[in-house]
Amino acid sequence: MSETFTSVSQEEAGLRERARLTFDLDADICVIGAGLAGLSIALEAARLGASVAVLEGRHIGWNASGNQLGTVMPGFALPLADLIERIGLEDARELWALSKEGAEFVRANATEENMPGIGVSNGVLEVSNVDAGDRLISRLQMLNEDFDTEVEGWQVDRVRDVLKTDHYFHGVHYPKAFQVDGRKYVHGLAALARRAGARIFEDTPVVSIDHSGIRKRIVTPSARLRATHIVLAGNIHLGAPLKRLSETLLPVSRYAGITAPLGERVHDIIAFKGSVMDSDGVDHFRIVDGDRLMWESPETTWAARPQRFAGAVKRRIRNIFPELGNVEIADMFGGATGQTVHGMPQIGQLRKGLWVASGFGRQGMNTSAMAGQLIARSILWGDERWRLFSPFELVWAGGATGRVAGQLVGIWGRASSAAAGSLARYREKVRVKDREREARLAEANRAAGTGPRRLHPGHPPVRPAPPRERAPEASRAGEEEPVSQ
Repeated sequence: MSETFTSVSQEEAGLRERARLTFDLDADICVIGAGLAGLSIALEAARLGASVAVLEGRHIGWNASGNQLGTVMPGFALPLADLIERIGLEDARELWALSKEGAEFVRANATEENMPGIGVSNGVLEVSNVDAGDRLISRLQMLNEDFDTEVEGWQVDRVRDVLKTDHYFHGVHYPKAFQVDGRKYVHGLAALARRAGARIFEDTPVVSIDHSGIRKRIVTPSARLRATHIVLAGNIHLGAPLKRLSETLLPVSRYAGITAPLGERVHDIIAFKGSVMDSDGVDHFRIVDGDRLMWESPETTWAARPQRFAGAVKRRIRNIFPELGNVEIADMFGGATGQTVHGMPQIGQLRKGLWVASGFGRQGMNTSAMAGQLIARSILWGDERWRLFSPFELVWAGGATGRVAGQLVGIWGRASSAAAGSLARYREKVRVKDREREARLAEANRAAGTGPRRLHPGHPPVRPAPPRERAPEASRAGEEEPVSQ
């Protein structure tokens, strides 16, 4: 994947021509932001026959979009049990079905014909840092029976057969989930949108918006645009014109690294061909380019140079897979996402003709695709399913104080996860040692011709040695004769 990242970085450096909006323009729909959500909306709306203009302040896929492992699977950042508690089972099932539609939208677009070199690989494995077999069973039943999602429960031995580490216990395998090259996908999405008729203007920041009246007005440094509908898909990067909306999101920067080639040994240690994520959301990784490891782990609530975190990624890899040795990090990248207070994306109509699609941090690529379908189809077909997101209102994220709190919560969560994992591994080692000791004791007893003995409550019951027969004389001498009545 290093060649992919080099070519994309050249594009980002401005070595290709970018079209700015330099003339006044009218459109049915104006999308602000050329990330995954904005481009999905543009593509779907253009396919349905609308005239669409996309305004991007920097360049396609800037900052967050495409800067991730490209995992596509159903679901949301909010745990399923919490989602059901918040809105009820029936609405939760409808939202889950929408997230599956979003994943299929990505799959339908991410073909070699549409996006050469997109590199689709199947299967996502969510592994647990603790021994949680009982909770796993109920979750699998719920996903299979109530949410019509194909999943497999993996026992500890099966997880460790494909991941040579004692850090992980049980797993949930999503065989129909998949992953793509995230950076190629966002640029491929732009190409498909253009082919469908959408016009994309880069280096065109929005200075002001007048969303009153039937025809909305958008002002840029060099031109004006009028549209019946405006879709705010700029996430935390909307800037001054929509600062209040941006402040409903907690900005979180996530960083990832790609190792130098590791050779065949990486396949011996990591035999799973899809992507792997832990249940605590700390680590997320997969093999790319044949024998390189792409690993996403550290996060901050402030922006920083990704190269600063190369050491942290390296330590995480060494901690989880010590057999890989001292790997070299060949490339680092990162992006800032917007996370909502309630853990669900922001999708819907703020007022007539003014739409929002944001808050996709930790949500997965399926949700930005789902937002594109929902908003475009509502505008052009009257599809009202976006109202399922109405219970998740816009909530202020706390500003600078929220960032500090978010960082502290993140640190606490990672520390708690590490402590819980260490305790689970310690308990497992104690159980193994107990079994080994019991096996040695049983073998020794068999060799001595005796049964097992209980040394403490954890051991099997003691079987007493059979009594030796006493001579009749000794018996009569040591016992009193019974008295007859």
